[in-house]
Amino acid sequence: MATRSELREKVMTILYQVELYKKNKIEYDLDAVIKENVEIENEFVKDMVYGITTSMDELDEIANSHLDNWTIDRLDSMGRAILRMGIYEIKYMDTPDLVSINEAVELAKKYSDDSVRKMINAVLDKLVNEE
Repeated sequence: MATRSELREKVMTILYQVELYKKNKIEYDLDAVIKENVEIENEFVKDMVYGITTSMDELDEIANSHLDNWTIDRLDSMGRAILRMGIYEIKYMDTPDLVSINEAVELAKKYSDDSVRKMINAVLDKLVNEE
């Protein structure tokens, strides 16, 4: 059984793939992309992926309102995926805020550079302190 951290990594990978498909105007089936990445059906992954892909505009708006002189589309693809996941998890999932932030920061440490990690941390901190 995969840990939540491993599942978040899968979600990030799926979001990254979906963004590449969209950018290159490649048709894709979201369920198929999920199945490619997750061996067994997983509700957490499905909830996150469907939730994030359907709330993308709202999540980007929230991100942009908390980024100083910056917009989410200037982050790298992995950074965008991680930030959207963090915002979605804080707003719509029952994960404790601190866990959501820590998980996002850990993924950013692994897949993005330091400046992106700091931005993700700052945005999620602001979001949590607002609620």
